[in-house]
Amino acid sequence: MNNSYENELAGIRQKVKQLLVSNLGLLEMLDPAEIKDDVALFGEGLGLDSLDALEIVVLLQKHFNIEIKDMNEGREVFATVDSLSRFIQMNASKDEN
Repeated sequence: MNNSYENELAGIRQKVKQLLVSNLGLLEMLDPAEIKDDVALFGEGLGLDSLDALEIVVLLQKHFNIEIKDMNEGREVFATVDSLSRFIQMNASKDEN
């Protein structure tokens, strides 16, 4: 992968972490830099729940103009910060630049 791709992905990861911390009450005490790219967003990872998932869907729509229509796809996309960031990069790169 080229540096441009990796730099873009790193920027998206940072933005995702910031959005999670600033918009989900459960995470208010975390610094975005403390969230690892591969930590599970739900369950034993960050401990997010189904209401948080709905909030993330709204954030994706608002900040990246992305919709997730298939719940099976959503489960995979919402697994980690990395999977969410890669999904955003693949689906919003044309709109963001």
